[in-house]
Amino acid sequence: MITVKVYGTREEPKGFKVEGHALFDDPGKDIVCAAVSILTINTINAIDTFVRDEKMTVESDREKGSIGCRFHNSPCRDTRLLVSTFLLGIEGILKEYGGEYVRLEAED
Repeated sequence: MITVKVYGTREEPKGFKVEGHALFDDPGKDIVCAAVSILTINTINAIDTFVRDEKMTVESDREKGSIGCRFHNSPCRDTRLLVSTFLLGIEGILKEYGGEYVRLEAED
């Protein structure tokens, strides 16, 4: 199962972390895992590319199948919008495939 952990709140995110594998299908054919990975990497890349003043630390561990980021300060409006868009995508995957493959958690 993939766990998507959001630090802080949707309105004031402090970062997020995605860990695990969906096991929806065999590696290389797992569309749930691919969708979550694309959303995660694209969100981190978009913040890094388009929100120039946002300071964040990105960590990944290929063996654990994890990637995440933490914001150094209170995120700006653009970062909050990108994180909200990321969560909208994750919620869409949850709605389509159910909680058997992806879990969304909030942590302060």
